[in-house]
Amino acid sequence: MIQGKRIRLRAPTRTDIPQFVAWLNDSEVIAGLMVSLPMSLEDEEAWFTGMLNRPLAEHPLVIEVQRGEEWTAVGNCGFNMIDWRARAAEVGIFIGEKSLWNQGYGSEAMTLLLKHGFNTLNLNRIALDVYETNPRAIRAYEKVGFVHEGRKRQAMYKDGSYIDILIMSVLRSEWKEDQE
Repeated sequence: MIQGKRIRLRAPTRTDIPQFVAWLNDSEVIAGLMVSLPMSLEDEEAWFTGMLNRPLAEHPLVIEVQRGEEWTAVGNCGFNMIDWRARAAEVGIFIGEKSLWNQGYGSEAMTLLLKHGFNTLNLNRIALDVYETNPRAIRAYEKVGFVHEGRKRQAMYKDGSYIDILIMSVLRSEWKEDQE
């Protein structure tokens, strides 16, 4: 477990798959994701099996919040495309529980993920891509220390329009653990 103030990050299990499918079939949840086709339970089970064959550092982490005595999954996050020679990785995140949007859970999860990336995995650069049409995510990434690096013009076709993808990153030397 990676423990935060209000959340924790844990490894996913097969029992999470139905919840992931529900989130990934919600048009509002996937508006900022690179997902554009309906997802079946079988699709997600195949993804899960494939994920288990990837390096452990590239397994996603389930974001949980405590409700009473219970911990409830509300999204996921994780690293991919880890380049151990350059000490660099890409990161992705989403909060699937829409009732918890705009409450800082994504920022807290990203802060925990950055701490894990820099202090545990010894990464030097953590980057992400974000749609220009997702100002809520852009603000959250800026809040935890990401800076704008560039723009891929009309790099995504989503919902009938071409949109730009913004490239953001944070370096170990500019990251402040208490940035939250």
